[in-house]
Amino acid sequence: MINRVVLTGRLTRDVDLRYTQGGAAVATFNLAVDRRFTNQQGEREADFVSCVIWRKSAENFANFFHKGSLVGIEGCIQTRNYENQQGQRVYVTEVIVENFSFLESKNSTGNGSYQNNRSQNNTSDPFANNGAPMNITDDDLPF
Repeated sequence: MINRVVLTGRLTRDVDLRYTQGGAAVATFNLAVDRRFTNQQGEREADFVSCVIWRKSAENFANFFHKGSLVGIEGCIQTRNYENQQGQRVYVTEVIVENFSFLESKNSTGNGSYQNNRSQNNTSDPFANNGAPMNITDDDLPF
């Protein structure tokens, strides 16, 4: 059996990070994924996919991604059900995220364009300064 999901999309809201009673981190978020086609009005529609990520990955994900972030995820589809307070059976389908990827820089505008953060001398090789110290802040690092 194969149950693999690979999605690229934007977060619809900030990541909701919580902890179980046992102390395990769990983060939930929705990913807006554009459909490959347009509707009759020529507009592109999107699907909104519920996602869950666990433990240290959840904490890292919540620290680095926010509403509008472009992200790639890989995982599997899981379905579950429960009875709500009104006694109705509720069915939930979500992606359990196992891996994720940064798809744009932290300073990106969020519209899909990528802003390259090169040094002020505009060289194409950031390591061309022959071993001199580079000016890198924690904000420049993806981890």
